[in-house]
Amino acid sequence: MTATALSRLTLTDFRSYARADLVLDGRPIFLVGPNGAGKTNLLEAVSLFTPGRGLRGSSLAEVGRRLPGEAQGRAWAVSAVVRAAGEETQLGTGVETAGASRRTVRIEGETVPPGRLADHLRQVWLTPAQDRLFLEGASERRRFFDRLVFAAIPRHAAHAQAYERAQRERMRLLTDAGENGGAPDAAWLDALEARLAEAGALMAEARATTLTALQAEIDARGERPFPQARLSLTGEWEQMAAAGAEIADIEAKLARALAAVRERDAAAGRALTGPHRGDLAVIHAEKDRLAAECSTGEQKALILNLVLAQSARLSRAESAPSPILLLDEVAAHLDRTRRAALFDEIEALGLQAFLTGTDEHLFEDLKGRAQGVRVDASGLTELDPA
Repeated sequence: MTATALSRLTLTDFRSYARADLVLDGRPIFLVGPNGAGKTNLLEAVSLFTPGRGLRGSSLAEVGRRLPGEAQGRAWAVSAVVRAAGEETQLGTGVETAGASRRTVRIEGETVPPGRLADHLRQVWLTPAQDRLFLEGASERRRFFDRLVFAAIPRHAAHAQAYERAQRERMRLLTDAGENGGAPDAAWLDALEARLAEAGALMAEARATTLTALQAEIDARGERPFPQARLSLTGEWEQMAAAGAEIADIEAKLARALAAVRERDAAAGRALTGPHRGDLAVIHAEKDRLAAECSTGEQKALILNLVLAQSARLSRAESAPSPILLLDEVAAHLDRTRRAALFDEIEALGLQAFLTGTDEHLFEDLKGRAQGVRVDASGLTELDPA
């Protein structure tokens, strides 16, 4: 296992911080302070060392610090020092001008594509926005599961982005032709659907592979304070992949399906076929009950078990960085037994985890084996380790 941890995190004009500098010792870290103090902002800054928009899904303009009366957020920057296998690497990201449409990513001062970040950091996170994961629509569950997939298979993000781009172009072509009373360019549709099918088949295969491995990890972990889950993917394309279909066969079938429903998709104004329609189904194994039918506490514990199982699996990967966990306001939703179990699990896995909470007493069982920081209007203050 390649032990990975941040040893320093620096924020400049990011969210509520004009400047913040946090020195980390590699252990788990808990951030305590009142609501609105900026705890989640620190987690969001860490989450931006992955491709995409981070754990809040915010635009680049939103994360730049903005004072009252300022029309838009300022240019911002986040940097970190990552330590792995005894070596340190400097990472940086941000926008150099306010209103920029793309952020810059640098590794050791060299500008690189965002995808290169996965060579140095893998992250798994859980936020309060995911508390209703089993009660909301399928899109939220897909997004949650795709984050777990991406942590294990970084190329999954590129395939998802390619799929979304081709899907938007296809729908634009279909709807524009309908509005103008003409027929869409068949050759161009064929090309777009070929791209969609290729990316979609790769997405389905990555999801199926991750689900199989994750279920095996959950089963192997046995009885724990967190309820075990039975997982399945409901999408046709993921089910084909799970059944052992070749990627080429999934791709060919998806291309045919897309061509067959052009008129229907044009009339609906949205694509009704493809891996963007799938869903993650979770069953509480002991109760043999859908997660949506379980209590709020059980749902939270089920989600947390998925996150811990994936983190445990990734922590054993020899050829990839061990994951960093970002757990925003998780402790407050767990009873004392499950909080202690969570802390024990994090320590046993040897992972660096960032946890937030409003009350210091939530982390009593973590004191002495983690770094504590108070976050308030005066800044960041390290807590007494005793």
